[in-house]
Amino acid sequence: MKLTKFVATLALTLGIAGAAAAQQMQAPPQGDQVDQLDQLLDLDENQQQEIRGLLDDAERQLAPKEQEAQALQARLGEYVGPDFDENAIRQDAARLGDLTGEITAETVLLQSRIEAVFTDEQRQRLDEAIAQQQQQMQDLQDQMQQQGGEQPAQPIQ
Repeated sequence: MKLTKFVATLALTLGIAGAAAAQQMQAPPQGDQVDQLDQLLDLDENQQQEIRGLLDDAERQLAPKEQEAQALQARLGEYVGPDFDENAIRQDAARLGDLTGEITAETVLLQSRIEAVFTDEQRQRLDEAIAQQQQQMQDLQDQMQQQGGEQPAQPIQ
């Protein structure tokens, strides 16, 4: 549940689309993120400035790591073939794992730093918005499952 809350909070507060791997996470421009938070939580000017600074710092730290991770993923794909180099594959895969860990840690730290800027009331509103978003997602999943179960089976030809 804590992981689910974190992921939902991250998606809601930073506008980051759910991605399969941390190194592929791309945030929208920081102005949009701060504006979304302001609309939801009614941030004061100091909070907006502090969050903008946190996002700028995170972007400076994460962008090169994300680029390196993408390059490693591409290079790993190029290794596939009958004349593979196991050493190179393992070395690049290990570096990719390290980068993924670093990116994940920085993302969690960023989320924590942003939440530290909020007041208790703002955190409560954020928690409520996350709970509502999770409920909507669950309702949608339930609806899709019901629709899938109601369709008649197609005959095999």
